[in-house]
Order: sequence, then C-alpha cells, then structure tokens
Amino acid sequence: MNRRLFLQTSLLTCLRTNSPANQTRPPRLLLRSSWQTVNIGDIAHTPGVLALLEKHLPEVEVRLWPADIKNGVREMLQNRFPKLIFVETQDQVAKAFSECDFLLHGSGPSLVAANQIQQWIKATSKPFGVYGITLATLDDRTIEILNAAHFVFFRDSVSLSLAQARGVHCPLMEFGPDGAFAVDLRNQDKADAFLSASNLEHGRFMCCIPRARRTPYWLIPSKNRKPDPEAQALNARMQDHDHSPHREAITRLIRETSLKVLLCPEDQTQMRIAREALFDPLPEDVKPRVVWRENFWLTDEALSVYVRSAGLFGNEMHSPIMCIGNGIPALVCRWNEQTSKGLMWRDIGLEEWLFDFDTEEDPLRLPSAVLEIAKNQAAARAKAAKARTAVQQKQLASMELLGRTLKAQSQQAQLQ
Repeated sequence: MNRRLFLQTSLLTCLRTNSPANQTRPPRLLLRSSWQTVNIGDIAHTPGVLALLEKHLPEVEVRLWPADIKNGVREMLQNRFPKLIFVETQDQVAKAFSECDFLLHGSGPSLVAANQIQQWIKATSKPFGVYGITLATLDDRTIEILNAAHFVFFRDSVSLSLAQARGVHCPLMEFGPDGAFAVDLRNQDKADAFLSASNLEHGRFMCCIPRARRTPYWLIPSKNRKPDPEAQALNARMQDHDHSPHREAITRLIRETSLKVLLCPEDQTQMRIAREALFDPLPEDVKPRVVWRENFWLTDEALSVYVRSAGLFGNEMHSPIMCIGNGIPALVCRWNEQTSKGLMWRDIGLEEWLFDFDTEEDPLRLPSAVLEIAKNQAAARAKAAKARTAVQQKQLASMELLGRTLKAQSQQAQLQ
C-alpha cells in the first residue's frame, strides 16, 4: 500500500471510529417472543431472556416483537423492564428490521416464529439466533431456517440430537437452558395478600400443579377452539392415572408433616382440573390443610408465591423451571404428549427429580420423593442450588457468544 492510500485509509477509519454515531449508538437486538398469555410458563419465556440480556449485556438496546402481551402482561413487562421498546405495528417492525443488528428467537416449544424469521432473512442480510427451543418434529423448512442461523440453543439434549441426526449444520448448536430459568418477576403485594387469606406461611407449604394429557384449549374462551373428541377421551382416560400419585403425596404430606399444600395453576384450564382430579377425591381429614386456588394468576404473583414455598411438584414444566431458577426444589412429572422438554431435568443434573408417567415405576416413587423434600429441606435446596448453578453457567456462555456477535454486527453496520 502506498503512503497516500495508507493515510487516506487511516483517516477514514479514524473518522468512522470516532464519529458521534459510533460513540453513542448501542448494539440493537430484536427479540421475537411472548407466544401467549393463557399460560404463566409461556409468559415467562420473555422476562427470562430479558433478565439475562439486562444482566449480561446491559449496553444492548432491546426491542420486543411480541405475539401476545394482553391480559396485563404488557404492563407487567413494562414495570420490570422500563427501557424495553415494544415492536407491534407494521411500521415499527419495518423500522426494527432496518435498525436492529440481530434477531433473537426466544425460548419456546418449537421454532414458533418460523414465518417471522423468514421475513427477517428475506428483508435483511443480518444474522439471527434461536435461544432455547424444543423440537418434536423437524421438517425441511425448519431445517433450512436452522441452517441459516448464527447459533441454535436447544433446551433439551433430545432436541439437539434430533437436529444433528437430521443433518442440521448450523455453525453452533448446543444445549441451552430455557430462558424462563432466569425469570425474576415479583408481585409481593398480591402474593402476600393471597398467602395471608389462605393461611399459608413462608416455608410451610408445598405447591402442586395438575395437567391434562392434552391441554383443553377449548375451555378457554379467548382461544375460540372447538372441543377435540380424541383429546377429551385421552384426558378422561388418563386423569386418575396422572393424578393419583399426587393425591397420595398430598395425603402423606398432610399426615406425616406439619406442611400444607397449595393446588395452583400454570394455565387457565388447570383450576378446574385441580378441583376435580386432586382436591375433591382427597380423604376428608386431609382437605382442611389443602388450599385450592380457584383463580388464574400471572407469572409475577405465581413466582412470588413459589419462592415462599418449601418446593413444588406436578405435571407441568415451567413452574418447576422458574422454581429451580430461583433456588426452590421442584419435581417434574412428564409424558410423551408433552414432547421431550421435561428431559431437560436430566441435562441439568436433576434426573432423580424427573418422573416419567409413561412407565410403571416412576409414578410409584413420586410420593416418597415429595416427602423427602419436605422432611429434608436443606438438602433439597442444596440440590436445587447446584442445578441452578449449572444453568447459570450455560446462560453465561450463551450470553457471551451473543454479546460478541452483537458487537461485531453493530460495528459492521456502523461502518457501512
């Protein structure tokens, strides 16, 4: 390079590096998330990832492109993340596509936002990543999208193995915990009022969550779905099988310890299931110390109650995730209809707290495991803390990778 060209290049580089835009303009990330509001677990994906970004990448400007933030969820997110920018109109989406450096697909049960990722790919040449999903199936379209990603984190190793077996060759594919592990939402006032009205004392109760084999969305008016006779028949056939171990655990807890039990929901259909499948069939001497929550709640109130409990067990996934993320012991009962997501308990060292209800032996060992947590709370909390540390180490590594990618892409964008 001759001297004149060298000086010109150096001057241009200096001007770019020290321009006002480069001094003030932060990396910009567009988060596609918030899938629905009828389930506190689906709500939890978003504030979990937002909390990780806030903690590990505080310099990044985050914009949320939500699918659904109705029913008080928008206000809850605004209260916790006052700097968050919402992207909801077509004009706002177009602006975000133009100004953001990276698209991040949030945690979920699948590649939920495949259509929106394809929009991003078609409209921009910028990178995108996928953060903590499960894959139950893998079609050619999904393979094509994942191959174009900068990275893909799967929230269970079974999904990772499926992608590898089907030939997905994204540059980086790893196990990466569900974003909901990082949720730190709180609504102390509502939680305190509920606990006081229910006579539940801090550390003196355990939570139990029911679930149907297939979620009866037709019971939720906002979903506007017709009843599914096949799902109804399956749910009816399996209801006692899937809840009798919990009733035994509750009965033993009440009779063998001084703890109480709270029956609570993760989605809007589960108050009814808790009444029919758990509370009503209990022995009469057990019922007085069992609280049935009859109303749905949002993630902030639910988590504020969970962290005051001695632990949680049941047939759901994300309440246990939020518990472990906050150091509270949690058991997971799962079956094939829930896909492979429950197997993440093996991936974080909690295999002893995972119960496969498609086997004969696992339902039988659940009551004793619940009693073990109740009677040895210090050991149970230590076990939960160890799993939490394993999750946080994975989260840190994934955020460091995202940070490097964002920094490089932001610098490149500002040089153009």
